[in-house]
Amino acid sequence: MSTVAFLNIGMHGYVNPTLPVVAELVRRGHTVTYHTTPAFAAQIEAAGARVHLYPGGDLPLPDPPIPLAMMAGLAHAAVDLLPAVLTDLRADRPDLVVHGAACPWGAVAARELGVPAAATFTTFAFNREVPSPGRSRDLLAAAAAHPAIAGRYARSRWALQRRYATDGLPVTDLMDAREPLNLVFTSRSFQPGADLFDPSFRFVGASVGSRLPDDAFAADRLTGPVLYASLGTVFDGGPRLLRTFATALAPLGGTVVVSTGQTDPADLGTLPGNVLARRSVPQLQVLAQAALFVTHGGMNSVNEAMLAGVPTLVVPQGADQPLVARRVVELGAGLTLGPGDATADTVSTLARRLLDEPRFRAAAAVQRAAQQEAGGAPRAADELERYLAGAAGGAAAGGTSTGPGREG
Repeated sequence: MSTVAFLNIGMHGYVNPTLPVVAELVRRGHTVTYHTTPAFAAQIEAAGARVHLYPGGDLPLPDPPIPLAMMAGLAHAAVDLLPAVLTDLRADRPDLVVHGAACPWGAVAARELGVPAAATFTTFAFNREVPSPGRSRDLLAAAAAHPAIAGRYARSRWALQRRYATDGLPVTDLMDAREPLNLVFTSRSFQPGADLFDPSFRFVGASVGSRLPDDAFAADRLTGPVLYASLGTVFDGGPRLLRTFATALAPLGGTVVVSTGQTDPADLGTLPGNVLARRSVPQLQVLAQAALFVTHGGMNSVNEAMLAGVPTLVVPQGADQPLVARRVVELGAGLTLGPGDATADTVSTLARRLLDEPRFRAAAAVQRAAQQEAGGAPRAADELERYLAGAAGGAAAGGTSTGPGREG
């Protein structure tokens, strides 16, 4: 059996889809290590991996939350973290490094060690035809508007290139560090332009299972139709927006479940009697019964909605969420609404359409079949094992490739 090292940035959207893959590899007898921040240590250990904590604690969120600030933060983190990461990896001697596409220190570490690497994409895959939010053209405009952030990025990126093997690492878009094997955690159907990507990209579907069931949550006692609203853990929308959803959905549903994230449910004030507001709910259990999901459009949440065949009302607030919202609408599996337009009347009107027009549930059912066919975590583990076997064969024949896959 092999030793597989996972490296990732410490955010739910990036870590959660990898945990079922970790658990599957451990079940198959592999040794798995995972480099992470303290907030995710318990979750990762529960999946069966041995945890290495990044020095310095949790990584700060980009400020302001724009791609340029994210790139600057990633470049700075890579320079800071690589000495400790390389020390740990040299002690573990992994056969394979699996890193998030937005984790440049994972890509650099693999190159430094000469170890085969695979990348995980927990949002869409991007190329020239499907451009990412961090493409050079957009960053140049942002750099002109934020010269101090651009300066921080340039200094950290130059330091990274001067000290380490960065061949194949993007000059600007550090959230798109690809490898000869790239696992994309959505279906080919949901990925825009899936046929435009080369075979190094494997669309393995939603990877679920990291959200553990909550026995204390009486999901079987929810009254249908169940309507569910959650704006995630980073962009929770605040009490005003969450209250708007609760009050707009209450007349349409049997039970309305609202996950408030960082917002205290008490801040929503007095709510209708059929509204259940909690900071956190077992999302998969709720989606299994839901007739409608109001979501911020995070890729994990939308993948889970598609896997459950639930139509969505997407209220994007940042990051890749507008791209996800657009794709949901293109496929007919939901509608979208800007957070500034989310009044009780507009939410109610769009929610009624999603509940009353059969075409939305039919389109969501098509996406459910596509996600199921993609294979999820077992398929991802299969791909990693095949890649490992091929890399071992290449090494035995005189060498192995650790460079990036070509752009399709």
